[in-house]
Amino acid sequence: MNRLSYFMPLAILAILGVYLIMGLGRNPQDLPSAVIDTPAPVFKLAPIKGQVKGLSHNDLFGQVTLVNFFGSWCQACIVEHKLLMRISKNKLVPIYGIDWQEPNPLAGPAWLKRFGNPYTLVGDDPKSRAAIAFGVTKAPESFLIDKKGIIRFKYAGRITEAVWNKTVWPFVKELKKQ
Repeated sequence: MNRLSYFMPLAILAILGVYLIMGLGRNPQDLPSAVIDTPAPVFKLAPIKGQVKGLSHNDLFGQVTLVNFFGSWCQACIVEHKLLMRISKNKLVPIYGIDWQEPNPLAGPAWLKRFGNPYTLVGDDPKSRAAIAFGVTKAPESFLIDKKGIIRFKYAGRITEAVWNKTVWPFVKELKKQ
């Protein structure tokens, strides 16, 4: 019994090490999401400064849409934004923006003026109500919504050219066929 008590911490450490190694091999972008295959949450956001119309869940019906959470404070959003501008320019899918947790109500509009506005509509979410409803954990974060308003795909992090070409764009094309 005395020898067993010496080896017990070593056994526990070995088990924890196995779980750690298994976890390191996982891609954090592949986290399952409880919102997949559920209706887009009910929300109504005011427009950002300088815009006439805000964004609500009703705007997401009738066509495949990409909802993108961004913020002027988000460095990854700046990098992703160039790709969003190309997607918008080529009319591949309508992109709806949610300006999330801006420290200043003028920061988001100034950011869009500086880098361009790829969004069909932009809602202001300073208190994270829409972000919480969607289950957003960081920016940028994007959701594909089908024609019936059902969330079909979530991507946490910036969408790169490779992610767009290999994952998101094929999914958009498939959803448009339905």
